[in-house]
Amino acid sequence: MTIALVIKVADGIVIAADSATTLAQLSPSGQPVVANIYNNANKVFNLHKGLPIGAMTWGLGNIGESSISTLSKDLRRRFHGDDAAHKDWALQSEAYGIDEVAERAHEFLYEERYEPLTGAGEQTENLRLGFLIAGYSSDENIPHVYVLTPGSASPEPVEVLAGETGAAWWGQPEAIARIMNGMSLDTPLALQSLGLEPAVADQAAIDLIGQVRASLVAPAMPIQDAIDLACFLVDATIQYVRFSPGSPTVGGPIDVATITKHEGFRWVRRKHFFEARLNPKEEVR
Repeated sequence: MTIALVIKVADGIVIAADSATTLAQLSPSGQPVVANIYNNANKVFNLHKGLPIGAMTWGLGNIGESSISTLSKDLRRRFHGDDAAHKDWALQSEAYGIDEVAERAHEFLYEERYEPLTGAGEQTENLRLGFLIAGYSSDENIPHVYVLTPGSASPEPVEVLAGETGAAWWGQPEAIARIMNGMSLDTPLALQSLGLEPAVADQAAIDLIGQVRASLVAPAMPIQDAIDLACFLVDATIQYVRFSPGSPTVGGPIDVATITKHEGFRWVRRKHFFEARLNPKEEVR
């Protein structure tokens, strides 16, 4: 499992994620059980060296034999024009749109990679790959965030936080929901157990969120403060899952990146499996 978080403010975007990935296997009864949890998965990516574009993933860790991390770097090669078979995918610094980048990501991950393995249509509904694309189009002063929604029959890119600042999160959302919204995701069910009809309980929960929601993200929030908030919320999820019953399926190092108009994609916190001093000629990607 995962916690993947995006914070959007006037000065740019912060994306942050944990590093846990869960290996599951079927029990003798046919039920999936946790076989192991690894704490060094990569879920935040730079989609173009030199342009203000980034990506983040949650859910499915691989498609076929390739990890989502490797596939994201394959996609980056296309955007750089380094894939001879897809030269037309190269992004021109003066003429590209984040919506176009999101469409290309959908084509690459879903149409080229996933559907040939499983077939299109109903089987795609079982896909649990979430993928976020965020950044600035070449001719715009405000950032955009697009999400390929996991589990949908046609996971086309959908813009989130459109025209507004704020935060959005995916994976295991309970801890952040309690902090940001002021209540559990199970509140509607709790209200039903107290005798409210489902529709009434759902509406009551929505109304309550409007009354108790914490306004932690402001448009004028500096990027550094957005970084601090992102680290706090991801770490809070890690600790919440750690002390909750069940397997610690959120954990490991927290990777954080910012995307701003002029500085572009910048790593804030990032794990490495090698030491830079031992690889002085290696370009860190």
